[in-house]
Amino acid sequence: MVSWFAALFYMPRLLIYHVEAQDKEQQERDILSAQFKIMQKRLWYAISWPAMILTWIFGLWITWYRPDLYAQAWFILKLCFAIGLTLYHLKTHQLFQQHQRDVLKWTSFRLRLWNEVATIFLFVIVFLVIPKSNDTWVWVTLSAIVLGIALFAAVSIYRKNRAQEEQKQRNHPDVNS
Repeated sequence: MVSWFAALFYMPRLLIYHVEAQDKEQQERDILSAQFKIMQKRLWYAISWPAMILTWIFGLWITWYRPDLYAQAWFILKLCFAIGLTLYHLKTHQLFQQHQRDVLKWTSFRLRLWNEVATIFLFVIVFLVIPKSNDTWVWVTLSAIVLGIALFAAVSIYRKNRAQEEQKQRNHPDVNS
């Protein structure tokens, strides 16, 4: 599971860098795009897919020995979030395939927001295990919503600050800041 999450955190970052490389000069853009495609491909097929498959195999294996888990609300909710994470993985796979074909539909800002979705999944999936009581899952879910809002705000602030820095550099190209 840790490897799966690591890959799901890193892949959107590579997609962001790939999109941002398109603003470079032609030669630099070509070199960076080729390198990002290699990195994305290795990460996705050597780590992401095997880690996801193994996570599901071992997760379902545990439930084979503990079928009573299916009667607990926190576990059902955790399973729903694991399915959601798998859907996130599949959408990220679609984005990966588009980038491999040089179809860059999403902006770096949208990819930054997408990157934070995995953080919310991680938060909920991990913290649902800790309390294990049938009423605490409500607090975990509400906390995830608050975390999502905070992450959106942080990405938005980052975007605004970055735009201001780029504007300063355009206005004063000789000043290195």
